[in-house]
Amino acid sequence: MFSFREEPWEPPFLDDIRILTESVGGQFYETKQVGSARWSTFWESTPVDLLFAVNWRYLLPSNVYQRPRLGSYAFHDSLLPEYRGFSPTVWAMINGEDHTGATLFEIADEVDTGDIVDQELVPIGPHDTIAHVVERTTEAYLLVLERSLDSLVTGTFVRRPQDHARATYVPKRLPEDNRIDWHSSSQEIYNLIRAVSSPYPGAYTYLDGKLVRVWSAAPVKSARRYVGRIPGRVVEVHPREGAVVLTGDGAILITEVQREGGEIVAATNVLNSLSQTLGA
Repeated sequence: MFSFREEPWEPPFLDDIRILTESVGGQFYETKQVGSARWSTFWESTPVDLLFAVNWRYLLPSNVYQRPRLGSYAFHDSLLPEYRGFSPTVWAMINGEDHTGATLFEIADEVDTGDIVDQELVPIGPHDTIAHVVERTTEAYLLVLERSLDSLVTGTFVRRPQDHARATYVPKRLPEDNRIDWHSSSQEIYNLIRAVSSPYPGAYTYLDGKLVRVWSAAPVKSARRYVGRIPGRVVEVHPREGAVVLTGDGAILITEVQREGGEIVAATNVLNSLSQTLGA
């Protein structure tokens, strides 16, 4: 089993994978580049029947993916050829999609371009958070694997080439991409908050120059019609519900926040004044 150390802002996974692998008697190796010279002896001396890459973000060179006797395959959390690239589920939620997916496909030279073995649609509800969707996607991965494994072993699966003309791509996300732009629409802000909530690092903003993470929010059911608008301004405080904040086209109810270094608390513990403006 190969895996790599996650980025500091990502949910931790390496140690869990290591522990699980070793608990069943497997060998575990940490690296980002399985095709480097360091691993040439391993590949030359280790017979491999099937290779699976799950959420692997680095290109596998042909001298690696062409070695397994029965082929090399990758799982990707979208319905390829849609959302090739990085963090497709996060991007799908940010874009307001009503689904993502799980795709098992043959590894090729170019990223996420290989022939498709099997796919499963994963629904995204309008109020789901990333945790809900990741759980469904993991279940879809297992379903696709169970459905496809016998045919992969026997070589009887049917390849389906991707329609490259329909391909869409998404770039790698960085921590600064999670900053809330209060001039955006209420829906765009809501989508960002739920797309990068736990186990991801959370959407963030600033209050009086200090970072505040926004962990949960909700649409405003009956928003007032503001003809004077300052995006980021707190305009209502409801102790048992949250704080209403103006956006570029309406308002959003912020329900849970966290000051840097502090605990996650009800938003009104922090957003409690109509003189507060988020984003500065």
